[in-house]
Amino acid sequence: MYKLNTLVTILLVFFFNQFNQTRFKISETKPKYNILFIGNSLTYTNDLPSLVKNEAKQKGIKVNVEMVAFPNYAIEDHWNEGIVQKLIASKKYDFVIIQQGPSSQDDGRKMLVEYGKKYSTLCELNNAKLCYFMVWPAVNYYQSFENVIQNYRDAATMNKSILLPVGEIWKEYIDRTNSFEYFSADAFHPSLEGSKIASKVIVEYLFPVQKE
Repeated sequence: MYKLNTLVTILLVFFFNQFNQTRFKISETKPKYNILFIGNSLTYTNDLPSLVKNEAKQKGIKVNVEMVAFPNYAIEDHWNEGIVQKLIASKKYDFVIIQQGPSSQDDGRKMLVEYGKKYSTLCELNNAKLCYFMVWPAVNYYQSFENVIQNYRDAATMNKSILLPVGEIWKEYIDRTNSFEYFSADAFHPSLEGSKIASKVIVEYLFPVQKE
């Protein structure tokens, strides 16, 4: 009986270890994620989605990206057109990243919160996670930067979404270096370097490294 119990114990330990190894391998596999970007010229300038795809690739993460972005569009405009709802309802996206203008004023904040709720609910129904791409104000309105940061942060929190704090990272750098190199010549749209930094922040917050 002792030998039988010992044999059973050994077999159980063996199969448990095999199961754990299998689970570990599955969790370590880098699957392909699908990301939908919804925004305006702050997203399509320098083709930010492609930069995100390349940045993720460098980290061993495979992603597919799609973009719906038009000049001067807010998330309300996209919602009213109805295209994005059909895309999200396809259930093909893991992340839906929304972005509009700086939104430092009350009307912009209200839109981020109220229409963000619509997006969040739709994403939840279709197994996607909503993300807010925090942007920045024009250089001429730099004094409104804190409001931009706060409004995007509040909207993401209220709608239980992922915050991609690009604008906050920009501001930290600008305040520290007094350099506006992340802006292009028009002092609003991102330079290529600014978009590259945005892509790094987005990948970092979508796929955080798990600390042991």
